[in-house]
Amino acid sequence: MASFPTAELCDTNPSLLSKGELRVVPPIFQIYGQRRAFFGPIVALKVFEDNVLVREVLENPGDGRVLVVDGGGSRRCSLVGGNLGLLAPNMGWAGVLVNGCIRDVDEINGCDIGVGALGSNPLKSNKKGLGEKHESANIGGMMIQEGEWLYADSDGILISKMELSV
Repeated sequence: MASFPTAELCDTNPSLLSKGELRVVPPIFQIYGQRRAFFGPIVALKVFEDNVLVREVLENPGDGRVLVVDGGGSRRCSLVGGNLGLLAPNMGWAGVLVNGCIRDVDEINGCDIGVGALGSNPLKSNKKGLGEKHESANIGGMMIQEGEWLYADSDGILISKMELSV
């Protein structure tokens, strides 16, 4: 997988930044997993303290996409754990961004996946299957649409209306 440094993407795309076609996600996420940098087109999901739909989406072929999970920013339980951390790369997902928490951090750090999350919490989520697939996500006050592109690395996370090149 090619690398797209977020700082370089910002430096080479000032017009996209000024038009709002390239946006910087607020720096509230920590990066986990072996892929410290990841990118791909976005699949969006809204859930709240329930990860049944997260599993359902990750059980389907990812084809290099990134799952963006709008968990409402809740830190009261985790939405992704070690089992999903193993499933995602096996199904071809490039990464997962969780507006919420993960657990099994050591397991996820051993997986060939990039995961961004607000932090970790050992408590598992509810299993009611509530939520919405293919919806826009509100991440740190920023609306993210399915089909946009996410670029993440140690410097931060970017959302672009289109695929970028360096």
